[in-house]
Amino acid sequence: MEYNSNLEKKLLEGEFVFTAETTPPDSTDQSILLEKVKHLKNTSDAINVTDSPGANVHMSALTASIILAQNDFEPILQLTVRDRNRIALQGDLIGASALGVHNILCLSGDDPKNGDQPETKAVNDIDSSELAAMAHLMKNKKEFPSGRKISPPPKLFIGGAEVPTEGKPNPEKIKKKINNGVNFFQTQYVFDNLVLKDYMKVLEDSGVLEKTFFIIGLGPFASAKSAKWMNDNLFGVEVPDKIIKRLDQAQDAKQESKIICLELIQQFREIKGVNGIHLMGPNKEEKISEIIKESK
Repeated sequence: MEYNSNLEKKLLEGEFVFTAETTPPDSTDQSILLEKVKHLKNTSDAINVTDSPGANVHMSALTASIILAQNDFEPILQLTVRDRNRIALQGDLIGASALGVHNILCLSGDDPKNGDQPETKAVNDIDSSELAAMAHLMKNKKEFPSGRKISPPPKLFIGGAEVPTEGKPNPEKIKKKINNGVNFFQTQYVFDNLVLKDYMKVLEDSGVLEKTFFIIGLGPFASAKSAKWMNDNLFGVEVPDKIIKRLDQAQDAKQESKIICLELIQQFREIKGVNGIHLMGPNKEEKISEIIKESK
C-alpha cells in the first residue's frame, strides 16, 4: 500500500516515532525557517508546525508546512479553529494536501485575550472535534460537508490532542474523537512515568489502544524556574517536585534536563500503547535533535 504520510506508514508498521515542534518565524524569508529546523532533518520523523501559539501571530502555519514539505521535511500542520471558519478550513485542507502536507493536528487554539493583540475576536465556527470529523468526511467520502464532490480528495492523517491525567482519562470521549476521524493523538507534556502508566492502563482496559496511536509530549527545561513556570501556566502540566529539585541542584541545569528527558523516554517506551515521543520547547530544535539521536 502506498502512503502519502510517512508518519502514518511508520506507526502502522510498529515503528517507535519521534516528532518535534517548531514555531514559524516572524519573517518573510523562508531560509530563516529552514535554518531553524535544519538539525531535525533525518532526525525527527515529523515536525509539528504551530499555528500562532499563545495567540501571537507568526508566519502562516500552512505556508511554513508547505515550505518544509518542499524541502524534504515531513510536517504536521497544526490547524486551529480559533482563526478560521469552516469554509476557510476546508480550503486549507485541500490546499495542504495538494502541496504535500498530509499530517494535520486539529486544535482549538489559545485564547486571543492572552496574546499580544487581545482585542482579536476568535472565530470558533466549529470545534476541534468537528474539524477532525470534517477532514475525515472530505478524505473518505470525497466530498465537502455541502455534498459537493472533491476529485481527488485530500489524503490526510488526522491528529487530535490529549492531556494525560492520573487514572482519570475519559475513554468514551477519546473513542468519540476516534469515531469522528482522529487517527493519532499527541499529548501535552508528561513528566511522570507512573501517571502515564496509569493513564494508558485505563485506555488499554477500555479498548482504546487498539484503535489509535499515542505520541507522548515531553521536552527539555532551561532551568528549575522554567519547570515551575510550566506548572503554574500550562494547562495539564505537572512537573514532579523531584525533577524540579534535580534541576535546582544541578551544576548544569540544561544538561540535567537532557538526562531527565532521556531517562523518561526509556521509561515511556516500556508502557503499552506509547507509540512515540513528541518533543517540544520554544527555539529548542537543536537540543531536541540531540535528545532524539541519543534515544535511538
